[in-house]
Amino acid sequence: MRRLFFWAGVMSLSLVTACGAAKSGTAAIKKTGVLKVGVNEDVPGFSLLNTETNQYEGMEIDLARCIAQEILGDENKVSFTPVTMMTRGTLLDSGEIDMVIATFTITEVRKLSYNFTAPYYTDTIGMLVKKDAGIQGIKDLDGRTIGVPLAWAATAKEEIQSEADAAGVSVFISEFPSLMEIKNALDAGRVDAFCVDISILNGYADDSCLILPERFAPQTYGIAIKQQNIDLAEELDALIQQWLSDGVIDEIVQKNHIVKV
Repeated sequence: MRRLFFWAGVMSLSLVTACGAAKSGTAAIKKTGVLKVGVNEDVPGFSLLNTETNQYEGMEIDLARCIAQEILGDENKVSFTPVTMMTRGTLLDSGEIDMVIATFTITEVRKLSYNFTAPYYTDTIGMLVKKDAGIQGIKDLDGRTIGVPLAWAATAKEEIQSEADAAGVSVFISEFPSLMEIKNALDAGRVDAFCVDISILNGYADDSCLILPERFAPQTYGIAIKQQNIDLAEELDALIQQWLSDGVIDEIVQKNHIVKV
């Protein structure tokens, strides 16, 4: 297994090139000399903008640096652009970024608009609540309000409603523009639960909160590439498959202290 080494918080990699000579997918990136990646800036463990250092950090940031090392021979030749659930597709379609690595869940509907690599991480949906609220499971949320990200609301409503129906309870769903706003609403008592992917919730959990035991609707994260850029998608997929096989991605997960669900 190839090993990853880290100095002063910066990852230095020695990776065997998986794709060989440049194909059309990476040729454009090599021409510009920089890999342009759309990332989150508010998901601890995966992709977070550290306000003290003004640097991005997390698993997906390290994964982007791996790709830059592979394509350009330098992990630092990567430019990060903050995206949201609302903007990531537009920025990708416009060509402002080469790819999105931002807890982008692979779905059959999204496959009609974008190319995805094999999943580099699999998650499930869960709910974060306050410890002092006396909520131990979804049945205790009867008549209460659940906060979800605005752009994720359509999927969330369906998944949450299905779980609520199965538990025989009625819930209300409130939409918020950002993850931090949901956490603030939870702390202030404006919502009773914060619902999103478990790995995201882990980054927002603190001593006053707990994640409910229910897990539902598996979520697979993949790198999204513009639909027309088939060659790049194939090359990135080969890299992800290789790194899943030889343990590189597992090491990145461990390095960022992500607890697999």
